[in-house]
Amino acid sequence: MSSTFGEKIKISVFGESHGEGIGVVIDGLPAGETIDREQVLAQMARRAPGKDKTATPRQETDFPRVLSGMLDDTLTGAPLCAVIENTNTRSGDYSGLMNCPRPAHADYTAYIKYHAANDVRGGGHFSGRLTAPLVFAGAVCRQLLEKKGVRIAAHIDRIGRVYDNRFYPTEVDPRLMERLSASSFALIDGGVEEAMRAEVEDARRNLDSIGGAVECAVTGLPAGVGDPMFDGLEGVIAKAVFGVPAVKGVEFGAGFALSKMKGSQANDAFRYNREGRIVTETNNCGGILGGISDGMPLIFRAAIKPTPSIARLQRTVDLKEGVNTELEIKGRHDPCIVPRAVPVIEAVTALALSQFI
Repeated sequence: MSSTFGEKIKISVFGESHGEGIGVVIDGLPAGETIDREQVLAQMARRAPGKDKTATPRQETDFPRVLSGMLDDTLTGAPLCAVIENTNTRSGDYSGLMNCPRPAHADYTAYIKYHAANDVRGGGHFSGRLTAPLVFAGAVCRQLLEKKGVRIAAHIDRIGRVYDNRFYPTEVDPRLMERLSASSFALIDGGVEEAMRAEVEDARRNLDSIGGAVECAVTGLPAGVGDPMFDGLEGVIAKAVFGVPAVKGVEFGAGFALSKMKGSQANDAFRYNREGRIVTETNNCGGILGGISDGMPLIFRAAIKPTPSIARLQRTVDLKEGVNTELEIKGRHDPCIVPRAVPVIEAVTALALSQFI
């Protein structure tokens, strides 16, 4: 079961949702760089469960205990290893899932792939709980990127049928990025929060869940970063983003809307700005051409599916008895994971960009 990512900076995620703990090992970090632990903890807190009605009521501190690779807040050059203890598990809620897989969850595919040896408690290694070590690793890499002028921010693009405003494609306000990166319910237009929360509450009351999307922007990325074809910026970022459970789609710039345009509409015209730098008048390509950055804001969106674990009665199969059956899921689950996915998308974006910078 491989859960590694990266070559220049390589991470390896370990643990299960209801095991003793979860964590990550990060290889390739530069020695001598100082890391602000409070900033790391602030990002961890944005993702942590139990703090909002849109999230699972499971309470976890998500405090990363660093075992190696850091001394007095300075990276030593050795592999950085952090462990996060699981302190609030209720494994009995998952006792019926070994034989009756949840629809739209990895229970069935993991059962087949790992010959029924996989840990189903809380989703095991397929759980969204494994995004906590991703946020730790991303928060460390993010600080290294910021020292080089590269900044990352994301927001809730949509929950159900309610949309937030989107980033201005050719220029993203750094003050906005700073505000979003500190928010636990990150929105450009705070006026839509009530309507978004109503969408989530309606799903929760109906024993259901709801999905949405996250939009992410990167600024300060100079032109010329990336490679063509299989090592392009889009491919590396998309690979990292698809490592986040529940992500089912990624689009850059105007994305799928480009397929409805003519070239004269889609093409981003070049010009020199007042400082003599080459920019584009529009940003339909999302800051990437041929897998390589063009110096404009890098903008993409990730589609987040609804949480599969819902309390409604669902049709499934009994793998042991070989019959059709029904399943009523117990336990504590998010009616909507989109708000908590925002810092995770930021984190994996930092991991992806760390492979280039």
